[in-house]
Amino acid sequence: MSTPNPSLPSISVIVPVCGRRAELRSLYAQYKAGIDTVGLPFEFIFVIDGARTDASRALEELLHEGEDITVISLTRSFGEAASLMAGFERASGSVIVTLPAYHQIDPQDLPKLVAALGSSDMAIGYRSPRYGNALDRMRRSAFHGLVNFVTGSRLQDLGCGARAMRRQVFEEMDLYGDQHRFMAILAARLGFRVSEVALRQSPKDRLGRVYRPKEYAHHVLDLFSIFFLVRFTKRPLRFFGMLGAATFGIGAAVIAFLSVQRLFFDEKLADRPALLLGALLVVLGMQVFALGLLGELIIFTHARGMKDYRVQEVIQYPETVASSVEVTDVEPTDGRSREIRQTAPPAMTA
Repeated sequence: MSTPNPSLPSISVIVPVCGRRAELRSLYAQYKAGIDTVGLPFEFIFVIDGARTDASRALEELLHEGEDITVISLTRSFGEAASLMAGFERASGSVIVTLPAYHQIDPQDLPKLVAALGSSDMAIGYRSPRYGNALDRMRRSAFHGLVNFVTGSRLQDLGCGARAMRRQVFEEMDLYGDQHRFMAILAARLGFRVSEVALRQSPKDRLGRVYRPKEYAHHVLDLFSIFFLVRFTKRPLRFFGMLGAATFGIGAAVIAFLSVQRLFFDEKLADRPALLLGALLVVLGMQVFALGLLGELIIFTHARGMKDYRVQEVIQYPETVASSVEVTDVEPTDGRSREIRQTAPPAMTA
């Protein structure tokens, strides 16, 4: 079994300590035992989001006991997404693993999560079998059904905080707000391969949780932002243009209808609220369309520095092969082509 190697860790485990958290000493022992079975050097980074005196005290005890962990304390509560980014800035492993600060999955399944990176760039866990009452199942099904419909993904457990990813995924991803829930969707948008791994649910994660109405509202707003980022980040005119054109069209139809009534049926326009509504819709539609056009101009001016693709492998001719390629001139009908005769097979490098 491997032991942590602070000089050259291969796996960096980031644990954001936010509002919900368990007893960190026992949780760390379970996580460490699970990661240790992977057989690679690792490091643990705990990020304390704001003033968490009990969490700070528990982690300080671990440090005094000689545990090789890194503890980062933020000045105030910035959220889980910011905590993950702060931990990544100090991570040095080629594989990044994020784990929740409370019991959610069986730590013995962590090797399975890391092993999934052999065929993907990011692996996210989903708790299976999933426990909960009928209300919890209905709520989860409705939320994931809406997310999958809006984004086109097929994910089962966005609330699971157990994730493993290659370092490049985090390097090219900017998280803010509560976007940590949608990391898999954002990674897929960037062109990375995302897979799901079934992990056993922890027995201590089977208690029902009551969400306040404000949290549901926040999730809906976050979903709307993800929908725009996934679908229209590089094409803002398609979103604002369609919305503006529809609004303008409705307003123009209302004004045209009132105009026909006035010209041919001698209907008065005074004291007609529909006239004011039509004019407002026309102006609003033009403004929304102009907003999308302005976004397109901004994207166009910065398009040279934007990369909207991901290279998986490169097939090229190495220098040793290039020197063995003989080029002879021929006389084709157009007088411009040349015949290239290859004397050695090309090699493929990734």
